Amino acid sequence: MSGLNNLTIAEARDKMRSKEITAVELTEACNAAVAASDSLNAYCEKTPEIALEQAKAADARLAAGNAPDLCGIPLAIKDLFCTKGVASQAGSNILTGFKPEYESTVTTRLWDAGAVMLGKLNMDEFAMGSSNETSAYGPVVSPWRREGSNTALTPGGSSGGSAAAVSGDLCLAATGTDTGGSIRQPAAFTGIVGLKPTYGRVSRWGIVAFASSLDQAGPMTKSVRDAAVMLQAIAGHDAKDSTSADLALPNFEAALSGDVRGKKIGIPKEYRLDGMPEEIEKLWSEGTEMLRDAGAEIVDVSLPYTKYALPTYYVLAPAEASSNLARYDGVRYGHRAKLQQGEGINEMYARTRAEGFGDEVKRRVMIGTYVLSAGFYDAYYRKAQRVRTLIKKDFENVYASGVDAILTPATPSAAFGLGEMADADPIKMYLNDVFTVTVNLAGLPGISVPAGLDSEGLPLGLQLIGRPWEEADLLNTAYALERATGFVSKPEKWW
Repeated sequence: MSGLNNLTIAEARDKMRSKEITAVELTEACNAAVAASDSLNAYCEKTPEIALEQAKAADARLAAGNAPDLCGIPLAIKDLFCTKGVASQAGSNILTGFKPEYESTVTTRLWDAGAVMLGKLNMDEFAMGSSNETSAYGPVVSPWRREGSNTALTPGGSSGGSAAAVSGDLCLAATGTDTGGSIRQPAAFTGIVGLKPTYGRVSRWGIVAFASSLDQAGPMTKSVRDAAVMLQAIAGHDAKDSTSADLALPNFEAALSGDVRGKKIGIPKEYRLDGMPEEIEKLWSEGTEMLRDAGAEIVDVSLPYTKYALPTYYVLAPAEASSNLARYDGVRYGHRAKLQQGEGINEMYARTRAEGFGDEVKRRVMIGTYVLSAGFYDAYYRKAQRVRTLIKKDFENVYASGVDAILTPATPSAAFGLGEMADADPIKMYLNDVFTVTVNLAGLPGISVPAGLDSEGLPLGLQLIGRPWEEADLLNTAYALERATGFVSKPEKWW
């Protein structure tokens, strides 16, 4: 049956339960779509045999009754998640040939729920990037094109493969990770939903670390309902992750009433940037009015330390990255450089890292090592930690005033062309995270919802930021926004 790969999780779940389709038929349709999508470069590892084996097992569970919501649903996994016996390289040459002997907690929970693995998805190296151009596998190409143009566009980063695969119907949903916007920015660029849960809601165990106090896994889906279903499966306490919260999980899908009457939505004045495109400003205003029309109360709020968020993030994230990436030394796993005669262990470390890491990773490791060094620790790292506390306090003050969620743009622009920023000042690329990094610094849940198209026919997203641990309420507000925008645009198939 053709076209089954276009279904949402909720649609496919209902069709399998009513016996209209089987998990095997659904998986075969997705495998065919994946096989025909090489020009997008979204998949770095395809696992069609594993997928069919899991689909047959899912059909048996469905026939027996009482199967979980994700049973039989074909998903794809960002290359940052360790998957047993399947290459997990984090988009880096330094992990060439690494096939873990264990499964990450997130993927374990997905397979336990009966989900099907179509393969691993391309990403920026070690999740460091906003355009999926730093990957050892080469850049991912967005399924979207500007009207009347064949220019290859970025799907965003670092979860660019996940965004392209979901948007191009190469899977029903995908996992992503978000350290400074890496779920929400690519979701906005490709017209899909991207949810970053509260820090600690989803286990980080078995996910290759970038910046451990900021990293958080989450779903990238075709709808808000699908995000709720997928979050239900992957969230929850994990004793193997010391930062995992031991809190009861609400029923996220059951919370989707779409009723936001009486909810207080904050509009932060600090997010009105100089030079922000008129289309982004207009989209934000329209989204605000949609929520007002739905019965929400709109209030202006202030987050004064927002202006320090990007520099704070680009001190803290590289500092943690330099510490985390020190383990890649060529001794235990992955790439090891060949030594010249007379060279020793220190030369081996240096040569392995020089050969294995890409330029962006090297840049961030060097920045991180610098800000952690004895003469600069207080001036940079300690000061950034203090500013992070102030940024978090800003949000606490807003929520203490009765605000339920904050509405902002998700990105400062629509997707840009591959290579358009490659030779620019790196800071220009870092500005893509301007609306998203505050959420990671404060450990809050955030979601990007597709809300419209720009003048060239490219998707634009709006971001909702919720109270900590209140993903159910945040998803419901996002559901109301999704229904109000009525976004149904899909990329025209060219690949």
